[in-house]
Amino acid sequence: MTIKIDNHMIPGTQMNQEAMGNVTGLEFLDKIFYIQNGIMLAQIRDISGIDGSTLQNWVKRGWAGNAVNKKYTKDQLARILLINMMRQSLQLEKIDFILHYINGDINSQDDDIISESKLYDYVCKIIDLSEHDDSAARTPQALRDDIAAITADYKEVFPGAGNRLRRALEIIISAYAAEQLSDFANQQLIALS
Repeated sequence: MTIKIDNHMIPGTQMNQEAMGNVTGLEFLDKIFYIQNGIMLAQIRDISGIDGSTLQNWVKRGWAGNAVNKKYTKDQLARILLINMMRQSLQLEKIDFILHYINGDINSQDDDIISESKLYDYVCKIIDLSEHDDSAARTPQALRDDIAAITADYKEVFPGAGNRLRRALEIIISAYAAEQLSDFANQQLIALS
């Protein structure tokens, strides 16, 4: 049985991709930050659908970065959206582990292998590729092939960083797919009642 992910929302948000001009990933983030260099907590709530206390809890636990002058950066929003994409299918501690596996300490960019916004861009492009794939089956190898194609432009910051990135992307995309399948199952259950 094959169920295709066909979500019309920008990953990690409650925003319809078509209503936003069919942008996703970095284009979406650039659109949000076009006029401003930071966004407020209320704007993140509107974009993600996450309540303010949950966001503040994530900041307190070190899963999302602290606001500077009550404003969040493009990379901070990207990280929040990545967490939001996976939080129904993975425990928050596991999501934090994956994001640390990629970028180490949240308060330092010195150990990052990729910016959070570029990571989010890769995730969105891979999801978009699989949503528009007309093949009947999406195998793990097809996912790996998509990841390799999308990340072909990635420049390693140290030997092995590319492999680390690809492994993490496979987990992130799989977690997102699991969340989408869970939503599908719940919709089917609702239809029975």
